[in-house]
Amino acid sequence: MKTKTNLFIIALTLALGVLQAQTAPATTAAAPAVPPLTIDLIVNDMMSFNVTKIEARPGQTITVRLKNNGTLPKNVMAHNWILLKAGTDMNAYAAAAAAAKDENFQPKALNDKVLAAIPMIGAKQTGEVTFTSPTTPGTYTYLCSCYGHSMAGMKGTLIVK
Repeated sequence: MKTKTNLFIIALTLALGVLQAQTAPATTAAAPAVPPLTIDLIVNDMMSFNVTKIEARPGQTITVRLKNNGTLPKNVMAHNWILLKAGTDMNAYAAAAAAAKDENFQPKALNDKVLAAIPMIGAKQTGEVTFTSPTTPGTYTYLCSCYGHSMAGMKGTLIVK
């Protein structure tokens, strides 16, 4: 009888172990956290960004800090930073912005084309914006929208991959 009892206990233990394995939640390795990204953009009186290509991951937190090392007064040589949605015509946006001086070169009619922005800054000033990168991989254009600055080369791309 003792052998039958031992066999029963062993069988019961095995059956419970199989049952627990089947009903236990599956464990998955946690995806590594994507660290935030900080970009320091330097501009000056020569109408150029020191960084013209930024790479990020979908949904990554990005802080862009814009520093104007120029010397000309703000009413002569101000700069901003505008990140456009994918597929937005940068030249069309820049043309509309050049005519929107009263709106700080950010036409309100085109707000739906902008993902993130830093308003106009003058010499020795800084501006900053923190945003979440798009979740859709692709190329997103950024520019200074003051007068013809982007046409002079003050533009770049955010590549989300």
